[in-house]
Amino acid sequence: MYKVTLRAARINRGFTTRDVGAITGKSHATIEKYEKDSTNIPRDLSVVLLQLYKVPEEHIFFGKESVFIGLTEKRKKKKCVS
Repeated sequence: MYKVTLRAARINRGFTTRDVGAITGKSHATIEKYEKDSTNIPRDLSVVLLQLYKVPEEHIFFGKESVFIGLTEKRKKKKCVS
């Protein structure tokens, strides 16, 4: 099963952080903050974003974006070695 970050899900739907902020009533800085680290994103906001991005919860990586990128890089290296 594939996973994407909140940032990737937003971009895939064609939204800017300002668009999402206006729709959710949050500032674009808040949206950016949770894109960098969604570990403690409020449940109500995550539900709204999942509906807006049209992505099932199980396909979103919740946590630090840098960790996700690190995991992705490790998988790429592992595939190259195999």
